Amino acid sequence: MSREIYKYVFDSSVDIADVESSLLLALLATESLHGESQVRLEAAHALDAEGRACVIDAGGDVGRDLNRLFVGFVRREFGEDAFRVERVERHPNCKPEEVAA
Repeated sequence: MSREIYKYVFDSSVDIADVESSLLLALLATESLHGESQVRLEAAHALDAEGRACVIDAGGDVGRDLNRLFVGFVRREFGEDAFRVERVERHPNCKPEEVAA
């Protein structure tokens, strides 16, 4: 069974530190919905600053909410043309940081 993994790749016009801030904001918002413990357990994600990519495992309710919040934040902050989203197929035991690289 594969999981829903989304990889966001940002162009060079976007400061990757701002992407990290958007990810942290999305995580905090997700904690408001599901609680800190559930986010720690179920919101798998990785940020590859050098590769200008962020990966989110949206295979469960918590991850789907994190994914929705993150894409909404980056779309509004950077614009739809500043990044692309890829749906990644992977083995179910693969970690998000392995996909980000």
